[in-house]
Amino acid sequence: MKQFQISYTDNDMLCQKLDEIDQWCSTHSAYTKIFRIYSEDMDFNHIRQICDVLDKKMPDALYLGCTTNANILDGALANAKVLLTCTVFEYETTKAQILQFPFLEQTVKEDVEKLRACCLENPWISAIEMHATIMDMSMKEFCDEMTTLPKNIQVFGGGAFNPNMDDDTAAVFSKGNGLLEHGIIFLLLGGEDFHTYSTFISGWKPLKRRFRVTKANRELLYELDGKPAFEIYQKFLNINKNDKFFSNTLEFPLFVEHDDVDILRCPLAVNDDDSLVMSSDMQEDTIVRLAYGDPDTILTSIKRDGQKIADFQPEVIQTFSCAARRAFWGDENISDETLPFFSVAPTTGFYTHGEFLRMKGDMLNFNVTLVLAAMREGEPKNEKPVNIYDSQLDNIDKIPIIRRFVSFIEASTAELEEINMKLAMTSITDGLTRLYNRSEIERRIHSALDKRESKSTGNNISLIMLDIDNFKKVNDIFGHKEGDHVIQGLANVLRNETIGVHSCFLGRWGGEEFMVLLSDSDADYAVVLAEKIRTAFAALTYEIATPQTVSIGVTQAKDGEDADTIYNRVDKALYTAKANGKNQVVRMD
Repeated sequence: MKQFQISYTDNDMLCQKLDEIDQWCSTHSAYTKIFRIYSEDMDFNHIRQICDVLDKKMPDALYLGCTTNANILDGALANAKVLLTCTVFEYETTKAQILQFPFLEQTVKEDVEKLRACCLENPWISAIEMHATIMDMSMKEFCDEMTTLPKNIQVFGGGAFNPNMDDDTAAVFSKGNGLLEHGIIFLLLGGEDFHTYSTFISGWKPLKRRFRVTKANRELLYELDGKPAFEIYQKFLNINKNDKFFSNTLEFPLFVEHDDVDILRCPLAVNDDDSLVMSSDMQEDTIVRLAYGDPDTILTSIKRDGQKIADFQPEVIQTFSCAARRAFWGDENISDETLPFFSVAPTTGFYTHGEFLRMKGDMLNFNVTLVLAAMREGEPKNEKPVNIYDSQLDNIDKIPIIRRFVSFIEASTAELEEINMKLAMTSITDGLTRLYNRSEIERRIHSALDKRESKSTGNNISLIMLDIDNFKKVNDIFGHKEGDHVIQGLANVLRNETIGVHSCFLGRWGGEEFMVLLSDSDADYAVVLAEKIRTAFAALTYEIATPQTVSIGVTQAKDGEDADTIYNRVDKALYTAKANGKNQVVRMD
């Protein structure tokens, strides 16, 4: 595999470079030729002219490309507004094919199905490089559909962008398919002698303060912790609503954990109602944190993951780096994170609006991330791989100051979170038993009923109400302190017997009464569980008091019932258990 790079200036210069490539191919083993065109030049007519030159001078070559925020040449930020790279495959077994579709939400499923069919018809495909216009689109359905591809196929790529990050104009283009402002290109690669290794590097670190997504709809993030989502940027970062909102928030994305992979999400815009337009779908109840760029961590990640690429011994490295990383480093320092890869192999790419990487079969849409795809033909050429070198920032002296400042913020935040957590737990738990107090267990019962009523869940809801038998005698004979031990004993039994029980909540209803909410179990299961609790409590021994018993009532919620109706029925079941001789379970439907 051989790669040529062309920093485009004009068509005459391009023709000269193409002649040189053609001359090299005539004297070497050269089969498929693929041109990648990355353009900061947003003059689409100019892009079409470049494609016309390629069609005339290299009619047998494939080409694809997109508009970009900036380009990467020889591992560094390129000066040229248009960068062309020509990858020549030197093995006859290596194959390539291009698919291009309009990229519209209503056709995502159909387009991915065409891609999947192509992969099944061509089992030689082992890697897919993609360029797409993704501004104002939800990527969730696309990523979900991409999981249906054969598991062995790696997928990597980036979103087309604009040199002006506040402008959503972008385009993709390829041989024979023209230029599309809403399109996606798949470069299918493979063959028995073709090898790929793909990975990603982040380096952005989350702050400790957590926020819960309390209202979201697809890519619209409405509320965090019940407050307008925009407040997180206005309050904590002093970022305001103006035409620089997008570029300012790129340095502070939201951090989301997704199946052990750290995903970053960027706000694209803020609406009049203070909701945020995010770079990808946000799910309600997700925990997010503000993230910040940490130079030291980024460089450590480059060294670690860069060495894995070096060990692979590639002949070409394609990079897809988020424009947010360029904004973070600045043009003077941005090359520090990509230049080390050039010591391993020719390294080219572009600065993107969103990055893509398939991991363990799942298609992930990243932001603020560096995705790398290392490629080679044949087996490694060297016995010993290159040792990737350390890259240092010119302003390295500033890093400790930044890190100390962040450490101070995180330590302070951790202390406040611990205090708030203790206060929050105190407000919802019973001091003696450490179970939920009555107001909290009632709130959870009401919430479970509301969800069931709204049809968001079809789960069965059951209640178990318990009352310690003859408890007044315990206090009168053995004293109130021993009475507390008996109450704590029942609380411990409830905890132990409900370990592993799905959607189970325990509360102290008052005095010696307790309530168990099973928000995903029917009454049959609740009766069995109640019998286990009754038996386990009767077997408890105490230092002073004699063994005690408990009476239990069980019921299951019916459609349309309110909480008071269910409380009355389970209380009546408990009363019946008391009246029938105590130390028993009574179910009432």
